[in-house]
Amino acid sequence: MTNEGSTLVVDARGMRCPWPALRLARAMRDAADVLLIADDPQAGREVAALADEHDWQVEPETATDDAERWRVRRR
Repeated sequence: MTNEGSTLVVDARGMRCPWPALRLARAMRDAADVLLIADDPQAGREVAALADEHDWQVEPETATDDAERWRVRRR
């Protein structure tokens, strides 16, 4: 995990679910704005389910590699 301005970046590339979602949940304990990077095809569903459960806003971000990116914020 790294900080990029006020956004916490969680790089979960190479991790299989449920690890990207677990890393996101841990990061959201302390941060209000997280950028999650993951390359597991299941991560999108896991992130969406976790966000619905916690009422977080999820926005997909444009990626330049094979990993997907989501900006997750508290509402």
